[in-house]
This record gives sequence, C-alpha cells and structure tokens, in this order.
Amino acid sequence: MMYDVTVIGAGPVGIFTAFYGGMREMNVLIVDALEAMGGQLAALYPDKYIYDVAGFPKVKAQELIDNLTSQLDAFQDTTTIRLKEQVSELVKEADGTFTITTNVATYQTRSIIITAGNGAFKPRPLGVENEEFATNLHYFVRDLTVFANRNVIIFGGGDSAVDWALMLEPIAKSVSLIHRRDEFRAHEHSVAKLKASKVNVYTPFVPSSLTLSDDNDGKADAVTITHVTTKEAITIPADDIIVNYGFVSNLGPISSWGLELEKNQLVVDSLQATTTPGIFACGDICTYPGRHKLIITGFGEAPIAIAAAKKYAYPDSSNAHAHSTSMFEKKK
Repeated sequence: MMYDVTVIGAGPVGIFTAFYGGMREMNVLIVDALEAMGGQLAALYPDKYIYDVAGFPKVKAQELIDNLTSQLDAFQDTTTIRLKEQVSELVKEADGTFTITTNVATYQTRSIIITAGNGAFKPRPLGVENEEFATNLHYFVRDLTVFANRNVIIFGGGDSAVDWALMLEPIAKSVSLIHRRDEFRAHEHSVAKLKASKVNVYTPFVPSSLTLSDDNDGKADAVTITHVTTKEAITIPADDIIVNYGFVSNLGPISSWGLELEKNQLVVDSLQATTTPGIFACGDICTYPGRHKLIITGFGEAPIAIAAAKKYAYPDSSNAHAHSTSMFEKKK
C-alpha cells in the first residue's frame, strides 16, 4: 500500500499532524517507537498541567493526549497507527516516493513529516554517589498521589521542576526545591506563585551526597546539599527525591538520513521542508530562526507541513482546503 504521508512520531504534534492529514483527505501512516500515543508528554508528565494551550485554562498532559487521539478518530478509516516500531532507514526512490523500514515492517509513502520531538531520551542524573541504588529517587512523575503526606525534595530550576513543586505542595507533607542558581528558568508567573507558596526553596545549592537507609531497603533517608559560594552544607530529610535536570536526547537513525542538522535539530524552511524534497518536519525536532520550543508552536506548524506534503505528493492539487466546520457538517 502507498501512503500519502507518513508521520514519524506520535507525540502531541505528531497526532495533530496526522489529524490534519485527514483534514486534507490524505491517507496517513503514523509510526512511533513507544508503546502508546503521546510521546514524552504522556510517558514522562501525564499528570502535569499545561497552561498555554489555546482554549484550555489548564489541561493535564494525558487529557490533552486523550483529546488529540479522540480528534484523530474522525479519520480512523484513512489513518494507520503503528506503535513500538522505530524507523531505522528511509530510501528515496527514483519516482520521488519513499521506502521506510522499521524494526517490524517496510512501508511505501509519497511524503514524510518528522515529528519526533527530541528523539530518544534519557534523564540527566543527579550526579552523586550511590544515586543508582536509591529506590525512592525519581526521574519521572506519573502519579501524584504516591507522594501524599511525604517529604519530597525536587532538584531543578526549569518549568517542570517549578510546576511539580507547586502541584505537590497541597499533596505532600513538605516540598523542598533545590536549584543551583538564584534565578529560575521557569515562566515568570510560575516563579511568582512559587515565591508565594509554602515550598522550601534553596538557592544556589547543589547536591553533594545521599544518606542511604540502614535497613537495606535501598531508600535515601536524606540529601545533603552544598551552597555554591559559601560551601555551607545542609542535610534535608527525604521520603522521595525527584530529579528534574532535563533529558539527554539522541536523534538515533534520523541523524543518518542526510538531512541538514543544527544543534541536533532538523533545519526547515517556511514550508517546514527539510533539505531533502518530500521530507518535512514540525514540532521540537525542527529549527528555524525565531522558533519557540512550545507545543502550541508545533500545532501551528502541522497544517503548514501537511499542505506542503500534499503539494509534493500531488503537484496538481490545490493549496486551498476546506474549513473544519464545513467539512464536519457535511458528515452529519
């Protein structure tokens, strides 16, 4: 079977890109290496609130993914989803179409849109001795309720660390946030809420050691932190430790596909086109001057990439498309 477009990556931007392919009456294949739709957002932060999606004062990450997949269901007859498949190779054929090979199968497609986010990822470690033995040290937070009435220590200074601190404050017994700088990288509004909260904030401090429990249960009973300049050491009791230093990403096979890269991202033009005709990219996998790494940015790029992909797949097609209201009203 020949697909009109293959979307590589089933994160929020990938799902919306596939939906918009349906809007343009394209036969869509969406492929992702993870076992569920939603990408890093669902895998790492399902309970985290997102505040900057248009029309939602706040929405949990998993709820956003559920809504996106429900939206995609409108085109289930023309959308094929393949999970737990990693694209290892793609070949451009003489007629301009592509052959895509995964660890499971081979597919034919007229065009490709890469929405792989930051690629494969693993968390940045805390960087102290015995870290790998601490069973109550977390890099991902999937269920807030497990921290109820517990003393929680969070390391990090970005949006995720500040958001987790604010979300855990009413649930946990205590929350301590440790950051190596005096200034936080989170949004100003979130930082203002943090300063007005009961979260214990320690800046500028870095972790120096973990105190492991004596009863061989593998837990860290406390964390010692050290002031960056004065070298003052403080030991804080801990029931749970959350490390929010971000993730180290790896593009994996994508880096070998001959596409122009800039700082591990795919360079695209105003049509979301990469340096290989027929291959497009949107979401955090791509870069261009002035781009902001936000979900809403990727959502805006999706219709542009789909329009360009359809024009590549069908050069005689019109760039005009029906508005969603008129399209869905026809189905009633």
